[in-house]
Amino acid sequence: MWLFCAFCSAFLLGFYDTAKKTSLRDNAVIPVLFLNTLFCSLIFLPLILLSYNTDLLSGSVFEVAKGDWSVHKFVILKSAIVLSSWICGYVGLKHLPLTIVGPINATRPVMVLVGALLVFGERLNLMQWIGVTLAVVSFLLLSRAGKKEGIDFRSNKWIWIVVLAAVLGAVSGLYDKFLMAPVENGGAGLDRMLVQSWFNIYQCGMMALMLALLWWPSRKTTTPFKWKWSILLISVFISAADFMYFYGLSLPDAMISIVSMVRRSSVIVSFICGVLIFHEKNVRNKAIDLALVLLGMVFLFFGSK
Repeated sequence: MWLFCAFCSAFLLGFYDTAKKTSLRDNAVIPVLFLNTLFCSLIFLPLILLSYNTDLLSGSVFEVAKGDWSVHKFVILKSAIVLSSWICGYVGLKHLPLTIVGPINATRPVMVLVGALLVFGERLNLMQWIGVTLAVVSFLLLSRAGKKEGIDFRSNKWIWIVVLAAVLGAVSGLYDKFLMAPVENGGAGLDRMLVQSWFNIYQCGMMALMLALLWWPSRKTTTPFKWKWSILLISVFISAADFMYFYGLSLPDAMISIVSMVRRSSVIVSFICGVLIFHEKNVRNKAIDLALVLLGMVFLFFGSK
């Protein structure tokens, strides 16, 4: 069941990336991201209120557990990590083709694995090393494909911003492993709905400050904001994708390493959308790079079982 949830999450993430790209075309980044966090908060706020004031959701998968500061401090840190990743990802995606950003994001499981190696002292087996190597090779090949579109991976700041977004996303994945793990196993043992609900609300507060302090004073001299219905779809897709992700992680025997890898298969959906909707170029070479990334995910999958 947890693996099915991971695949559902991946499918939804692909459309989430597509909705982001659509929303950010010729649009201001900060207001789009603020509205995303606002709509996500509005989705989960009723669940918090119903859980805290009634018994309607008691015992259901939508019930939000209560927690004091000792719990919420972990969620605030997660909010800061995820929001930092989102800001970098949104800015980079606005300036780069989806067919380049997608494969870069697909390397996150490799970063999670390397992070587990460095932070948790885990050792990689042969199949995992093969997966890591394929991911590195695919990144180098992707840089060659990018040059044909005038994108130099070494000097293009948007590429490095997307890479930073991927690194922060990997940090978030490792942190999720800690948050979801039982206390007896060295984790925080947090309720999944508490984490998903409140981290959206904390993010909304952080983005409101950024909107007021950074974007609003200079809004007339920067890229103007335009409302697009795809902005609402961003929130719907990411909320549904994260719900399936956290629910899957909460199930017995769920493996964060495999869940993280499966979620990155969302790149298939976003890649196809990049070709069909945005008519992006140099598809054949990028498809080869993408195939290498996915092959690397296969080796990581079987190496982690």
